[in-house]
Amino acid sequence: MDEKSPPDDRAARFEAQRPRLRAVAYRMLGSVGEAEDAVQEAWLRYDRTDTADVQNLPGWLTTVVSRVCLNLLRGRELRRGEPLEAGPDEPGPARIPEPLLRREGVVDPEQEVLLADSVGLALMVVMESLTPAERAAFVLHDLFAVPFDEIAPLIERTAAATRQLAGRARRRVQRQAPAPDPDPGRQRAAVDAFFAAARTGDLDALVAVLAPGVVLRSDGGAVRARHTVVLAGAATVADQAVLWGGPSPFARPALVNGAAGAVVIGESGRPLSVMAFTVVDGAIAAIEVLTDPERLAALDLSAFRG
Repeated sequence: MDEKSPPDDRAARFEAQRPRLRAVAYRMLGSVGEAEDAVQEAWLRYDRTDTADVQNLPGWLTTVVSRVCLNLLRGRELRRGEPLEAGPDEPGPARIPEPLLRREGVVDPEQEVLLADSVGLALMVVMESLTPAERAAFVLHDLFAVPFDEIAPLIERTAAATRQLAGRARRRVQRQAPAPDPDPGRQRAAVDAFFAAARTGDLDALVAVLAPGVVLRSDGGAVRARHTVVLAGAATVADQAVLWGGPSPFARPALVNGAAGAVVIGESGRPLSVMAFTVVDGAIAAIEVLTDPERLAALDLSAFRG
């Protein structure tokens, strides 16, 4: 233990960094629960380490929690039987990370911290397709301004190679996760128009509210014949939306990772899906749909019932 600081002092210093550490871990892992576990592990390592000579405690703690997250990401890859270093153009899985949900008009300070840099679900999905090293380089440098020479030892690369990894990840993100419209009203108007058209089966109205290159990703979980489905193009997505027209009356407005979305709960009270939308220039450019029953059951949807 650091002999220069009493236990209460050390705990206070760590707690001051906890919001940032949780934000780093959520972006790295795409799971609130795993992010909390990673931050707790960082606390345990900090608590048993003499940090008297550490000049930059926030940077040191960021490195510790990032290392924990990187190990978890590598463990995921091994469990899936996927290569740790995929090719630069491989699309990767369309797994949808854990969404952050709240009702519109409701303030949640903890979520505001997690989403301070606008981490929409579409961006989180694209980050799922990155290799662990790419994800670490991109998250730490592009989202938290950690210098490349500090990231390099963490991922066992040179600073130059780390810069290349972050650049490769950045290009994929920019290509596959468009920046959303910052106006919440325009977002909600597009989402409402989508559900109204789906409810009536109006294909023309659906195509009108969808961007020509719209991408829909659906994650049904392991219980479905196909774990994930990716559809592209306004006509294709509109056809699928008409098939989903039945549940449309049960869609409850929600903010999903800070953007306009919906939670769909059936008449029985069973959750059917969480839908996130990326609206660009008034048109829907991406839709992420989580329908995995096990993961839906694990979400706290009490605010959307009744």
